[in-house]
Amino acid sequence: MADVAEKNLVKDYEREPVPEHKRKGWFKLSIVWLGGIVAISAIVLGGTLAGGLTMSQAIIAALVGTFLLACLSALCSVVGAKTNLPTALVSTFALGRYGSYAVSVVIALSLFGWFGVQLDLFGASLAHVINNTFGIEIAPKLLVVIGGILMTTTAVIGYKAIEKLSFIAVPLLAILIVASLIRVGNSSEANQVSGNLFGEPLSIGVSVSLIIGSLAVGAIIGPDISRYAKSTKDAVISSFVGYFAGFSLVLIASFILAKFTTETDIVAIMLGLGWGSGALLVLILAQWTTNDNNLYSSALGFSAIFKNTPKYVLTIIAGTIGTLLAVGGIYDNFIPFLNFLSVLIPPIGGIYVADYLVNKSKYSFDHLNHMENINLPSVAVWVVASLVAFMTTPQPGGFGLFTITGASGFDAFLVAFVLQAVVTKILLVKTPSPVTN
Repeated sequence: MADVAEKNLVKDYEREPVPEHKRKGWFKLSIVWLGGIVAISAIVLGGTLAGGLTMSQAIIAALVGTFLLACLSALCSVVGAKTNLPTALVSTFALGRYGSYAVSVVIALSLFGWFGVQLDLFGASLAHVINNTFGIEIAPKLLVVIGGILMTTTAVIGYKAIEKLSFIAVPLLAILIVASLIRVGNSSEANQVSGNLFGEPLSIGVSVSLIIGSLAVGAIIGPDISRYAKSTKDAVISSFVGYFAGFSLVLIASFILAKFTTETDIVAIMLGLGWGSGALLVLILAQWTTNDNNLYSSALGFSAIFKNTPKYVLTIIAGTIGTLLAVGGIYDNFIPFLNFLSVLIPPIGGIYVADYLVNKSKYSFDHLNHMENINLPSVAVWVVASLVAFMTTPQPGGFGLFTITGASGFDAFLVAFVLQAVVTKILLVKTPSPVTN
């Protein structure tokens, strides 16, 4: 009985469709999306944009950027909801078995790396809170280890734990933001700060691209969450609630708070508003809900490669290594490599979304084992779209040769989508016979 209970606790359907009785409606999915989207880094981004834009410009950038992100997420999430499979397996239909292994490696290593980076931020923030509240100095690295254990634990359990943690963190964060806005609104200075600039001047276009770039990878791996959706409608609604409604509101709230305090650092903002460490603990909890999503999706990617190893074992290994690397400070030199990997992910979404829309019939778990080893035309699309992403990414991260939309990840998605739609259509004309079991 104990073994059965243990298996049920960590059962996450990483290599099979999520069964119908385990699927969720849009509200529960939205809470999970919000838990993953809203973090300290999102509020810091809002503060940075507020420093370089007027309030009206910042709001326009937030609405445009988050709407495009929501569209991106909805398209990718529809495929997850239809197949009830994670991103790593969904990519098999378009790229072939070996092609999907490459996708799994890129996704797993990228998110595994960002897990360590965010964990380092978690430790530093919590150390500040403890010092500010109790006057006790604790080494951030010790808190990194504690945070790594906590985040790995929820990621090991999987979607169930992430959902429950999000149901705690998201309402608390909403209360904190609303209370902060009320405090600002009651101030006599509230109407005098909307136009002040206290940072590097930014254009609306650049700001939109920064917003899209901040969460484009999360939108592309939407099937990791939407595979739990009861229907495509639930997947689409939850994407818009999370990315458009949730993320835009958090950004706009961050704009207001940053304008009022003339700070971009979230710790300084909260202290400037007179909040105690309880507010900072809420933000740190929000960081937890974001970072366990990174490890969760990373483990799903590894699961598609190491098929004979249980996902919870892979999660523990990844969490342990990621925590040790964070303690060792290796991520300070690892971020350029993570940025490189992140550029490779958006084209994957464009490929599998276009392939699904043109040839829906093959996107079934029953067909998964009958996919070819490698789909060379689709792999070529991935390479071309990734090169476009590097060419539109400003230096030093890319070549900065030209721009399309201003957001390199969005450029790569669009290029991959168009090319893959053409490729899939041509292949269907040449080989019209349906996929068989």
